[in-house]
This record gives sequence, C-alpha cells and structure tokens, in this order.
Amino acid sequence: MNTDSPITDTDLHAYADGVLDTKSHSRVATWLTENSDDAQRVADYISQNQALHEFFDPILDEAVPPRLDANRTSRGTSRPFPTWRRLAAGILLLIVGGASGWFLRDVSSELEASGTSLAQNAISAHSIYVREKRHAVEVEAKQEKHLVAWLSKRLGQPIKTPNLLPVGYRLVGGRLLPDDGKPAAHFMYEDDQGARLTVYVRRNIESRETAFQFVSDKGVSAFYWSDEDFAYALVGTLNREGLQEAAKIIHRDLVSKP
Repeated sequence: MNTDSPITDTDLHAYADGVLDTKSHSRVATWLTENSDDAQRVADYISQNQALHEFFDPILDEAVPPRLDANRTSRGTSRPFPTWRRLAAGILLLIVGGASGWFLRDVSSELEASGTSLAQNAISAHSIYVREKRHAVEVEAKQEKHLVAWLSKRLGQPIKTPNLLPVGYRLVGGRLLPDDGKPAAHFMYEDDQGARLTVYVRRNIESRETAFQFVSDKGVSAFYWSDEDFAYALVGTLNREGLQEAAKIIHRDLVSKP
C-alpha cells in the first residue's frame, strides 16, 4: 500500500477481513481513529462477516443430499456435479463479494431484531481499538472528568466510568462512537500485563431491563445487559467466569445514578 495514497473502500474491506500487512493495518487503523464514519463502516463489515459465517458455516458440515449425490453418480466422473459443500462456499463468496446487498440488509435486520446488535457493535469496536497503542482512546483517563461530562451530554443522560480496579483493570480512557446513527460511549481498561477490556454503553432503545447474556466469537467474548436508561456490553478475552465477575462489578457500580 502506497503510504501517500488515500484510504479506499478496498483498504477498509481488507482491514475488516484481516488480510493487510502490519504496515498497512497500522495505517488504516490510524485513519479509523480519526474518521468515525469509516470506523462505523468497518465495524458493520466485521458484523456482516460474522453473521454470514454464523448462517453458512453449519451448511459446510452437512452431508450431501441423496438427490445431488445420485445426480453426481449418474453423470460419471467426467462432469462431476458440484457438492453441497461447493454450493455453500459459492453462495458465501457471492455474498461477501457484494452481489447480494439486499440479503445482507435482511441479515442485519434479523440480528437487530434478535437483540444482538449491541453485542455485535461492541465486539466490532473492541476489535478495532484494542490493538491501538497511541490512539486507543480519544480522551485519556487523566481527563476523566471531561470525558464523563462530554459523553453524558452526547448520550443525553448522566453517565459515569465503571470502576474495574477490583479485578485489576485501570481506566485508559474513552471515546464517542456512532451506533446505528446514535451516540455510544466506549471505555477502555488495561491491566498490568497490558490485557484490555472495553465497556460499550448506549441508550436503552427498548427501555426495559434484561439479564446478563453471553456471546463469544473468535476468541473475543462479551456479556451484555440493559437497565433503565442504558444498555451495556463488556468485551474482552477473559474466560467466561472472569468476564462475568467484571460485568457484575460494572452492574453494581453503574446502577446507582452518577
């Protein structure tokens, strides 16, 4: 990638797919920290990729239907009939290639309807920013008072930073993120070994309380829930028990009004 060239859609897709070299990845990551619209697009790409794998990966393990297997046998070896595995892979490549934008829209709608959009957005944001060294947050912890006031104003409701020191994580800072066209707060924490957790907070769209729910994808896990005013997601690479302990601390800390 030419360091003087502008960031293109191809670069953003390659970043979301994890196929960039180290130098190019760092360049795009820096761009995303300064361009929130493109950061949201990349987060959406990652969510769509995850959704497609969830929908189609199970098909790859299915047995070949007898009807297709019979057709393949009757045609002989000179013209083999495509197996169900090849058909599924072909469908997946077609969709990822952008030929089925309407289907992707429907997949995204189903994800939101099932209540997982919060977790998907939180995991995507975590995946983008947790790797950053110099631009991991927009406002550092030393300006915590300003950070809280700013995010409270943007979310339209008083909010405070969770305290994760009981589990060994200190606040690094936070940033404002777009969430389906609305503002969301993103806090980052780090322990003495450099491991990071992120807390994603947005207004509670459904205006109802939900219990802790757990999701895990590609080594990253999240607990998410909602209270009266906000919906929360805690994301990290801790095991389920460790992440749940931190989530309970956050819940106890944040249910009281700031």
